[in-house]
Amino acid sequence: MKLTRASGTLGLLALAALASPVAMAQDSGWYGGANVGRSMATIDDPRISAGLLSGGFTSSVIVDDDRSTGFKVFGGYQLNKNFAIEGGYFDLGNFGYSATTVPAGTLNGNIKLRGLNLDLVGIVPFTEKFSAFGRVGLNYAQARDSFTGTGAVHVTNPNPKKNAANYKFGVGLQYAFTEALAMRVEAERYRINDAVGNKGDVDLVSLGLIYRFGARAQAPAPYVAPVALAPVPEVVVAAPAPPPPPPPPVRFEKQTFSATELFAFDSAELRMPQPKLDEIANVLSNNREINDVVITGYTDRIGSEQYNQKLSERRAISVKNYLTAKGTDANRLKAQGKGEANPVVVCTDKKRADLIKCLEPNRRVEVEEITIERRVQ
Repeated sequence: MKLTRASGTLGLLALAALASPVAMAQDSGWYGGANVGRSMATIDDPRISAGLLSGGFTSSVIVDDDRSTGFKVFGGYQLNKNFAIEGGYFDLGNFGYSATTVPAGTLNGNIKLRGLNLDLVGIVPFTEKFSAFGRVGLNYAQARDSFTGTGAVHVTNPNPKKNAANYKFGVGLQYAFTEALAMRVEAERYRINDAVGNKGDVDLVSLGLIYRFGARAQAPAPYVAPVALAPVPEVVVAAPAPPPPPPPPVRFEKQTFSATELFAFDSAELRMPQPKLDEIANVLSNNREINDVVITGYTDRIGSEQYNQKLSERRAISVKNYLTAKGTDANRLKAQGKGEANPVVVCTDKKRADLIKCLEPNRRVEVEEITIERRVQ
């Protein structure tokens, strides 16, 4: 019996996988697994017919049994991140045929194929979990044939067998569920001697699991004998004293000055002396980081709105000029007037003198974003 199946595609894919420079994700180490799947062969019907014809028979019908179930168990060792050596046991199943002859009779043939293999495997990873692989190697297969005849057909050698070594190759895909457990699907081709002088190919398409036993054990550290050392006196170094805590940060506050203590009524000329403004000037001189100090002047509602706006601006400018004369950079100060806006009190007095007295809190100058008397904890 001759088993044949011709294809060069599997071999090319296997060689391409082995030539890939991409490294495997797994470390080196031992692994094992098993596959089961469908095995396929092509029965050489023309050769069977020619054999019958040489014996004086013609064949009218040949029925082939060219599909079977195959399996393999294997173990391997990862040499490095690119290659592994893998070997195991395979059983490709049973194949056969039945030929009806003239003169009347039948010829039945059957072959069982099993053996051992040793492969070199290369891997092409696509992701950390998914990869392709290819293999090339040798198989040492035993072919056990059995032939029976009925009617006019007589078989002279009913049970030939043959053990022979041939090549094999294949390709597959692998997906790792965990670092230890992965699934494989692969297609392989086994070159077989069929025990009656013919060679052919049997294909096995299978699904299986692979289990990794872990990385190669790390060599123990070399033993180093203890060395006696002379005693060393204990030296105690006093810890440095902790640095003093930083002073609490300055929190800026708004300073409000009554216009009465700064100016005469309806005037923008500062009264003298001005000790509080001197304190502000001193703070600004000692704290150069204080900038954008806003000086705002206000008036009461007596008089026209336009006049009061101008008066409030002149008063704010007078305070700014005073601080500038004391050494403060004018760019750090901003003077503005807001006239009658934002009154502190509302008065309804009828007499002018009483109204002026009542509205005194509204006539003020505010210096914002500065603290002059204390640090606020």
